[in-house]
Amino acid sequence: METDVLGLPYERHTIDLGTDDEGAVIATLVRRRGDTPSRRAVLYVHGFVDYFFQTHLADFFVERGWDFYALDLRKYGRSLLEHQTPNFCRSLTDYYPELDEAVRIIREVDGHDQLLVAGHSTGGLVTSLWAHSRSGQGLVDGLFLNSPFFDFNVPWLLRRPLMKIVGRAGRRPYRAVPVPTLGLYGQSLHSDYRGEWTYDLAWKPLNGFPVRTGWLEAIRRGQARLRAGLSIDAPVLVACSTRTFRGRDWTEDVRVSDAVLDVEHIVRWAPRLGPRVMIARFDGGLHDLTLSGKDVRTEVFRELGRWVDAFVPPQGTPEVSVPPAPEDKADVATH
Repeated sequence: METDVLGLPYERHTIDLGTDDEGAVIATLVRRRGDTPSRRAVLYVHGFVDYFFQTHLADFFVERGWDFYALDLRKYGRSLLEHQTPNFCRSLTDYYPELDEAVRIIREVDGHDQLLVAGHSTGGLVTSLWAHSRSGQGLVDGLFLNSPFFDFNVPWLLRRPLMKIVGRAGRRPYRAVPVPTLGLYGQSLHSDYRGEWTYDLAWKPLNGFPVRTGWLEAIRRGQARLRAGLSIDAPVLVACSTRTFRGRDWTEDVRVSDAVLDVEHIVRWAPRLGPRVMIARFDGGLHDLTLSGKDVRTEVFRELGRWVDAFVPPQGTPEVSVPPAPEDKADVATH
């Protein structure tokens, strides 16, 4: 491990992933250990046009006795190399090698025997599919999904032409697709504009990176697999806002809504993850709930802490018994 760009106590380790059609590929595992030794760890996975910078999330877990890890996936953030297309993949399974290696390091090298995986947006979709594929191996003790990307946020009438473009991905996977930018959401976050957070705009540009057909096809296939039903064998908490922002111009509603995804899609598909799913909705929440206004994120962390205590307690503590969720329903809490 070497010192991370965030400075101590953050360290990072480069994971060599060989090469692909663009050249060398790496991922980056960031670590922050607590002041006292712990055998419990959290692995955080970011979303699209994103990377790990949310140190207050690490603070939350470290203060509760967990060691914190974050993974910048290939072609994102710390792992983005000059010759690469930012944030691009051909299949969501492309990310499984770095997830597997990160978990191996956390469990085998660093000696943790309990692991909570936290995924935001696209990271929530990726970690859901990966956790399903690793069911029965004892790798994941809990899964926290922060506004996971379970469906495309486009009107029904636009889905068919969009999918027609995506269907040609095999011929031109790097073709850019004209889609609305993330500019309003970016403005609501960054301190240079209308937000309170400071992060690297080269790694998380205000308007995002170009969306490409190959990536869209990878997302489409992953979402279809999830909607067919997964069997994640760990308790899952799915969290999202109560509101979706729809508009092209700035209003103050951007500050209190999910300006990226349709939150009703998240709630609709969450029960397909497995038999132990809880849903928590937060009034005034942003797309990344942990970057919401102070009062909202305080409530997010309070609810997350309660869920962790109940469903991912220290080993040896009896786990709360919850009956399986019906096929199209799950326990829902609204804040």
